Amino acid sequence: MAKHGTNSEDYAGPLKRLLLAVLLLCLVGLFIFWRIDSPRAERFRAQIVDTVMPGFDWAMAPVTGAVRILRDFQSYQRIYDQNQELRRELRRMTAWKEAALQLEQENARLRDLNNVRLDPRLTYITGVVLADSGSPFRQSVLINVGSRDGIVDGWATMDGIGLVGRISGVGANTSRVILLTDATSRIPAIIQPSGQRALITGDNSAAPPIDFLEDPDQVRPGDRIVTSGDGEVFPPGLLIGQVAEDPGGRLRVRLAADYERLEFLRVLRDHGARRVGSPSALILPATPPAIELPPAPEPGDG
Repeated sequence: MAKHGTNSEDYAGPLKRLLLAVLLLCLVGLFIFWRIDSPRAERFRAQIVDTVMPGFDWAMAPVTGAVRILRDFQSYQRIYDQNQELRRELRRMTAWKEAALQLEQENARLRDLNNVRLDPRLTYITGVVLADSGSPFRQSVLINVGSRDGIVDGWATMDGIGLVGRISGVGANTSRVILLTDATSRIPAIIQPSGQRALITGDNSAAPPIDFLEDPDQVRPGDRIVTSGDGEVFPPGLLIGQVAEDPGGRLRVRLAADYERLEFLRVLRDHGARRVGSPSALILPATPPAIELPPAPEPGDG
């Protein structure tokens, strides 16, 4: 048995080499045949391809599927990259849009406030906001115009869009502006189009409440609020904001002025208004003259 096994191994090696040599010769012959430039060889090659290739469709199916999957993945990767790039571009465009809107608003304010001349015949003068109070109990800002510019206590200030507050304290070169949101602020107003009169009362919040309405049922959120001119402190018709309703159902004012970006303030000259003698004090009617009574008759006189 051992000898028989040894003979089999002796024949297996040369047989493998012979088969390998025959395979190589066939491949070389096929290569040479495939390179022959002859019409007869070309027809023979076409017949071989037509006979062999249809039977290899099942063998090429996995390769074809893998190629399609690879192409789909590459296409998906390109689409994903384009989507990410579009998202980044959209974020950049959103930032540019916000910056453009801010610049447009600032440009509109500057064009509207472009009247910085010290001429007493003008109806307003523009000042730059220097600082704010920084206190939750007092809402005020400081501007760089004062008594040398003819500023008077009680004059209204605007940011080019809506009413901001009133002058309360004047120095030589600076003035203090009490904002509408301050707790000491009380502004008589008219709500349009209903014509309801009310009082805008500051409470140190961003949306002051509306008090003393004549008929609240005629007021709707979104109605326009302007100054009424009552008390002759503010000129009538200055825009304050719009009516809004808080979660508790109380009517408040959505201020038209942009309190987040107070850079320039317009001080309205109102020479026809009654001047405030003491800042933040009430304007009372003039005291009537005292009536002199005749002296009382002395005892014993007829």
